[in-house]
Amino acid sequence: MRALNPMYHQHFGLHQSPFGITPNPAFFYAGNTRGEIFDALLYAVEHGEGIIKVTGEVGSGKTMLCRMLENQLPPHIDVIYLANPTLKNTEVAYAIAGELELDVTGKRIDEVTRMLQADLIARHSAGRQVLLLVEEAQAMPLETLEEVRLFSNLETARHKLLQIVLFGQPELDEHLNLASMRQFKERITHNFVVPAMPPDVIPDFLAFRLHAAGYNGPAVFSAAATRQIARVSQGIVRRINILADKALMAAYIDESDLVEARHAKAAIADCAFAGSGGPTGRTLALAGLGAAMLALLAWLLSRSIFFH
Repeated sequence: MRALNPMYHQHFGLHQSPFGITPNPAFFYAGNTRGEIFDALLYAVEHGEGIIKVTGEVGSGKTMLCRMLENQLPPHIDVIYLANPTLKNTEVAYAIAGELELDVTGKRIDEVTRMLQADLIARHSAGRQVLLLVEEAQAMPLETLEEVRLFSNLETARHKLLQIVLFGQPELDEHLNLASMRQFKERITHNFVVPAMPPDVIPDFLAFRLHAAGYNGPAVFSAAATRQIARVSQGIVRRINILADKALMAAYIDESDLVEARHAKAAIADCAFAGSGGPTGRTLALAGLGAAMLALLAWLLSRSIFFH
């Protein structure tokens, strides 16, 4: 694939891949209410109290919002992460302390908590704000989520010392609806849902990504190809990107400047999630591997459907 990528880019006049699945803020698409969600999220972080929740399906664009938030926050906000959803409740304090670069070696959990509060107060006094971003929150044990909530209680007489944003799949809402999580749910002051992308928005999304990657020309994806991508992707952004990338490669092999329905169908045939009932993280990840792209090329060549 290393040999093919430069030719793939040159063929369509691109300076980078337009449909990579690694979140890149340069490719943030503000349509489909995503721009409004981001603006509201940014405002809530800068001015809000309590806990903020962002939910969406696997691959819907939550991580992109998270990266955008980190990039656009004012410099007085320090960003820390809890990216390990398997943390036990007794490990939360140590994880936050580690993110704040506090030396808690050999410290008991009550000592760590006091150190955290002192550090957060010192930062607040210096005019700084600390934002904790929690990813894959739906996978956290309920006891761990409750421990995160307790840290949201750290405050001065007038201000919260720790702002928290939870990013998770819809299962997070199911957890928070449990009676045992009532206190947590009541602390959530802002709820944002990242929607699936409707079919009529996908052509604009594809065009935006192409232009962000350097393309300057007429529409690349035919209406028929876009319909195929919309149908199979179910509006999930990561799926759209995977299918579009494979379809673009198929068009390149066909020496075509237009992605037709047959190219989209070739891409669909190579994707593990095609025909599945719902998105899963594992199938989406497998579909993005280079080995899968090699399988696509082999399939195209063996069928010889693009050569005259």
